[in-house]
Amino acid sequence: MPTFAWRDRLLGWRDRLIASPRFRELAAAFPLTRFVARRRAGALFDLCAGFVYTQVLLACVQLRLFDVLAERPATAADLGRRFGMGEEGMLRLLRAAKALRLVEDRGAGRFGLGQLGAAMVDNPGIAAMVEHHTMLYADLADPLPLLRGEAGETELQRFWRYARSDDPARVPPDAALAYSRLMAASQSLVSAEILASYSFKKHRRLLDLGGGDGTFLRAVAKAAPGLELRLFDLPAVAEGAAEAFAAAGLTERAGAHGGNFLTDPLPEGADIVSLVRVIHDHDDAAALRILARARTALPAGGTLLLAEPMAGTTGAEASGDAYFGFYLMAMGSGRPRTKAELEVMLGRAGFVRPRLLSTRTPLLARVIVAEAAPPQGSAGRGESVSLA
Repeated sequence: MPTFAWRDRLLGWRDRLIASPRFRELAAAFPLTRFVARRRAGALFDLCAGFVYTQVLLACVQLRLFDVLAERPATAADLGRRFGMGEEGMLRLLRAAKALRLVEDRGAGRFGLGQLGAAMVDNPGIAAMVEHHTMLYADLADPLPLLRGEAGETELQRFWRYARSDDPARVPPDAALAYSRLMAASQSLVSAEILASYSFKKHRRLLDLGGGDGTFLRAVAKAAPGLELRLFDLPAVAEGAAEAFAAAGLTERAGAHGGNFLTDPLPEGADIVSLVRVIHDHDDAAALRILARARTALPAGGTLLLAEPMAGTTGAEASGDAYFGFYLMAMGSGRPRTKAELEVMLGRAGFVRPRLLSTRTPLLARVIVAEAAPPQGSAGRGESVSLA
């Protein structure tokens, strides 16, 4: 307690200093502190203006502006005519996009792609998420009712119907396919992160729980040609995955099974189970149940691979507790968890020796692998599992 009291007094003094108008005035004028003062003011302004920035990006995505500028630079007048917009409105959008490094000035009144805009080209996953976020923006128009649990049904709850359903397998097929398509749009980015961190070549059969349309498994199939693949998701989603496997020529290697992974029997014979962006979508009780069911699908010594954005990630702190914290709140299920919290849950579910793998872009996904412990009372003998 004395340590906390000393720290609280010190931080209280700092807070009072920063809150002082006179101190802020002096800091902005003094050469050695001017840069810090300006940076802090800029960061605070960006928090206030963040919604406007997202709307600038949304307008660019809705117009498919980046694809057009990828062909060649253009003037505001040319773009205005193309998009059915007056030159004044188009120029206002282009200047805003330039300030956000989405486009840049190419001379003679022409605009071309900026560094961030170029990253949006041939990147349908990010574009799909930008358009999807109109639901989140509507839900967060007044965040206090959400935080108090008084908001009623949100746009995201209507979209992600499985999250609050007592029987997700009964979610209407059209709804299940809609969010499966959305996840597939960005799943290739996450798949690349996982495959750069973990090799599946040593395994014989992979079971992907909540695997959507099979985007992740199709990526793994290329990286590990000898691996058998099994997918488990809602019936309508699994049907779509089976069609995608057939189109990719994977019918003999890959199978898709429909059901509710909280209650229905899981496919047998896997020596590795993957959960890609699944656990953070569920509240603690359901998340622990999913992990425990993954353990029952594995032999002793089998591998669990868990991949998702995590809270407390160095350099990506805002994406964890701020972005995903509020997105999942609006969705009505789940929360971002730290590596330590996930390790505790893995231990309770029957997994040992969890280890965090390095990923190239932790903001997109971090990866934990763990080993299935022998069942209690087995004296370490393991389980007999058919890999036929």
